[in-house]
Amino acid sequence: MSSFDIVNKVDLQEVDNAVNMTKKMIATRYDFRKSRTELSLNRKEKKIHVVTEDSMKMKAIDAELSTSFSRRRIDPKAMDFGEVERAAGDMIKRDIRIIDGIDSDSARQIVKLIKGLKLKVQAKIMEDQVRISGKKIDDLQAVISMLKAKDMGIPLQFINMKS
Repeated sequence: MSSFDIVNKVDLQEVDNAVNMTKKMIATRYDFRKSRTELSLNRKEKKIHVVTEDSMKMKAIDAELSTSFSRRRIDPKAMDFGEVERAAGDMIKRDIRIIDGIDSDSARQIVKLIKGLKLKVQAKIMEDQVRISGKKIDDLQAVISMLKAKDMGIPLQFINMKS
């Protein structure tokens, strides 16, 4: 019986590197000169905290974070951008949550999509991953192709392929 696992794993060291790359970009950009902008990563809570002066700078930081994530081979979908809020004085802030693992709603949606293919495969939810098993490798590859074509809202990796 062949099988593989569907997971969402994010390397926090690479996230830390992406945040540091973004900090360096902020230090060199002309429009950020003399601005009060803070960017920090809380590894324990898996959150990036951003504080800046205006919404234009916030959008630039969001775009640069997405670019830095892509350069570090982390899917930008792993970031859940929170709402922009007022901070002390004339500052604004935002918390960006790092999505690690597959939540139960997404796992159920994945299982439902796989069952909709009507292939001879079994999908089993195991904590924060989904295990797919079947006799034919072609069926497993069809499942992978279908999931790659769908936008699940979270990045998916396919690991532990055993035949």
